Amino acid sequence: MHATAAPERRRAVHRALAEAVENAGRRLPGLLHRSWSLTGPAPAPDLADRLASAAGDGAVPAPYGLRATAYARAADLTADGATRAERYTAAAEQYLLAGRPDRARPLLAAARARAAPAAVRGRAELVRGLTELRDGPVGDAHQSLLLAASLLAGDAPADAATAALAAADAAWAAGDLEGCLATLAPGSPRAGEPAARPHTGAEPPGKHPTMVVRDHGAGMRALLQGRLDRAAAPLGQVVERGGTDHRPEALLRSAAAALLLGNVDAARRAGARALAAARQLGSETLVPQVLEYLAYAELRAGRHPQARAHAEEGLRVALRTGQRNTAAHHRAVLALAASIEEDPDTVAQHVTAALSTARRHGLAQAATLAQWAEARADLGRGRPFEAADRLGLLVLPGPGRGHFAVWRLAVPCFVEAAVLAGRHEDAAGVLTDFADWAAFGADRQAAAQLARCRALLAPPEGADCLYRRALDRHDEAGGDFERARTALLYGKWLRRRRRPREARDRLGTALAGFERSGAGVWAAQARDELRALGAAPHGRGSGALTRLTPQQLRIARHVAEGATNREVALTLAVSTRTVDYHLRRVFAALGVRSRLELARVVGQAERAGPAEKTGARP
Repeated sequence: MHATAAPERRRAVHRALAEAVENAGRRLPGLLHRSWSLTGPAPAPDLADRLASAAGDGAVPAPYGLRATAYARAADLTADGATRAERYTAAAEQYLLAGRPDRARPLLAAARARAAPAAVRGRAELVRGLTELRDGPVGDAHQSLLLAASLLAGDAPADAATAALAAADAAWAAGDLEGCLATLAPGSPRAGEPAARPHTGAEPPGKHPTMVVRDHGAGMRALLQGRLDRAAAPLGQVVERGGTDHRPEALLRSAAAALLLGNVDAARRAGARALAAARQLGSETLVPQVLEYLAYAELRAGRHPQARAHAEEGLRVALRTGQRNTAAHHRAVLALAASIEEDPDTVAQHVTAALSTARRHGLAQAATLAQWAEARADLGRGRPFEAADRLGLLVLPGPGRGHFAVWRLAVPCFVEAAVLAGRHEDAAGVLTDFADWAAFGADRQAAAQLARCRALLAPPEGADCLYRRALDRHDEAGGDFERARTALLYGKWLRRRRRPREARDRLGTALAGFERSGAGVWAAQARDELRALGAAPHGRGSGALTRLTPQQLRIARHVAEGATNREVALTLAVSTRTVDYHLRRVFAALGVRSRLELARVVGQAERAGPAEKTGARP
């Protein structure tokens, strides 16, 4: 009716709506309807000022999208070019917070087309850079954010520091170590000491308390220079402030700082609080970023099922809000989780999707994680030659080495694969750098992994002691999956040395650890070793569901609850073809012919007790 009505009738409707919603106390929608009731495109300075004031008032309850609409309408009604550019920029900021970068970009173009002071142009470049950082080439984001920092340095030093830190984030994502260090250099724009403004629902993205921005930048630079002694204090301050701050952006920085220090528990706590704060504020943009940090923290702790759950949700929200770069990181996490438990098709699907975006947008970190996942899947399935070839490209010195923050994490996998492939010299060559990384203290698994790597390369008289030392270090660090990997390698070594009783103990421990971690392909290795010893490996139960892989089990449970294949695909962040493939395998493995029969079998197995419960639900 509105679309087909005459202009005057539409304006009359808006006047009536303005009166109705204003009487109901809804100030911002009332002003918008009043603005749409105007005749002609002529400027209306008074109404534009009232609209912009209401849009920026944090005491006025309104979602980000509504604030963006109000700012954009205020800009349309503004005659002064500089003020119009400022309001278009403010509208773009709100659309970015609302998870609508597609609407932010044309507003930024409109702002750029008008003459404006340096501070306004700097804000526009800051929003543009943040948009590209989440959904575009990160090299372009880096340059936009550096320009924003220089434009804002004079009038808005705190915003300049925010832009500089975001530029460092872009360089980090690109794997540009020199660019990251240069951006964080003392000569770059730094924040002053003004008090942090209280958070309001109208605040643009990237606004962090000044001290958090300053300390996080200083800690990152010291860390990249290998100076843990200088990094620990400022990063520790960022983590500590996260305990009292309720702003999602500051909590996100707290989680990031905790990960840099290797404090996984603090990262998980800050991430969980940041997620709750972002959801409470309705910031769709921040949710997938917070979930990314939570997923990484769970991976670092060896909790792959939890990492997968966060990444599946993060992927859905990232795709819905147009954040392809963030989606690529979630795909990489899903590939790493799948590499220990799923069939090769699922790993390949996530790797392909992650690399597709990573290569177009220069995401070196996401690419390295995805390639590591692909190689780890090979290693888990007993293909050491393929794994060593893939991992060698990531960890061996040279221009093609993987991302500076990731490649060391893949070294233990490379050493294992290289030793099995007979490449002992290559394996030994990377241990010096890895020993430095273990001494650094940012990865609590590294000391145990280093002892395991040395055991793989040691002569028989030295390996036994090194394996035991590795297991002791695992006990200190925690983490079922990595400890089980060490126990598996130790059990294999003991079996070859004709020490069957000790080998059975170690292999049984490994099998239990893999099963508790959901590491199906690694558990299969442990069972094979136990069978070679003539031992009957203890399984996870004798019911029908034990025949399924973890992914097949998840799909079977969702289908048994009545979900369609498409709904299962959306829930697990896979394609419908993958669900179809697995469901056919499930039907064949369980001997059922319909979804109704499948529901009956799953229900009976679930009621049978813990022995039948073979995997964690997502």
